[in-house]
Amino acid sequence: MAGSTFGTIFRITTWGESHGDGIGVVIDGCPAGIPLSEETVQEYLDRRRPGQTRYSTPRRESDRVAIQSGVFEGRTTGTPISMTVRNETQRSSDYSEIAGFYRPGHADFTFDAKYGFRDYRGGGRSSGRETIGRVAAGAVACAMLRELGIEAFAYTASIGPITSDPAASLRENRTKSPLYMLDLTASARAEDYLLETMQQQDSAGGIIECVVSGMPAGIGEPVFDKLDACLAKAVLSIGAVKGFEIGSGFGAASLRGSENNDAFLGKENGRAVKQTNHAGGILGGISDGSDILLRAAVKPTPSIARQQQTIGRDGSPMTVNIRGRHDPVIVPRAVVVVEAMTALTLADALLVGMSSRIDGVRSFYQRQQTP
Repeated sequence: MAGSTFGTIFRITTWGESHGDGIGVVIDGCPAGIPLSEETVQEYLDRRRPGQTRYSTPRRESDRVAIQSGVFEGRTTGTPISMTVRNETQRSSDYSEIAGFYRPGHADFTFDAKYGFRDYRGGGRSSGRETIGRVAAGAVACAMLRELGIEAFAYTASIGPITSDPAASLRENRTKSPLYMLDLTASARAEDYLLETMQQQDSAGGIIECVVSGMPAGIGEPVFDKLDACLAKAVLSIGAVKGFEIGSGFGAASLRGSENNDAFLGKENGRAVKQTNHAGGILGGISDGSDILLRAAVKPTPSIARQQQTIGRDGSPMTVNIRGRHDPVIVPRAVVVVEAMTALTLADALLVGMSSRIDGVRSFYQRQQTP
């Protein structure tokens, strides 16, 4: 199948299925010399690992990563980095009955329409477990960004109708909340909402925000490869994401130009200082040096125990109850996936941006020639 590769220079290819032997990723174009270990990558994978709270699938997987190439003595070598995570608790029998019908909200019908065949074991390639490869690669991209003083920090902004209060939101609360919310009061209310939703054999969605700090100005292209367009493609490529915003996003449509424009106040340390940040750190498709703020709208988990109407492969109508191990809410485990895809986009854009000015190219190669 096409479409499993992402990036121009910092380029990744993910592989594997939900109930196959394993999931993995190959990264090409990662610069040499970045500190990297399996433990570093594992920290990110642990954030999306299933079975950690009552609000995630009960499927138990250790999701232990093995780096098989591209790292030597704790640093990247500049050669392809290959990483694998083995699937340990496949229960394909949980999905045998769905071979004959299409689950509402899933890719069952569209896979059949495209390929005339589908792997019905948990969704196969369209399963959320595919994101393991993205997160592993994103951990490497984050390691590269740290070398440049750049950080991508994602968190849950809302679950269903429960939204965090920015005034009560603290970064350190992310690890204290089982939902990765920064407002612990909102987190507790969201937990109550989820318990009620689960009792009704239903599921919930939410919104994930990601803030990028330390990004220099001048990264991104002015036409088709705008930085915000590339971020949108990256985040919308996550299976459960149905909406994307930069800065004020859809809210900008209700503002006047005098309200939406970000006034420039001066410069500090080579960066332009703005009075507001409605643009979300990107102007004309190019980073402006202020924080990049993006949001992803995540749909409710489509696999629910409540009775639903659907059709069989022969088109006959039927009602179904989806059984198996499913998340009542995808949002908390998707936080690190949004963070990973953001980091991958920025790492690639930074490397592409190195070629935009001859003085930068000249400076690099002149340094290379210095004894």
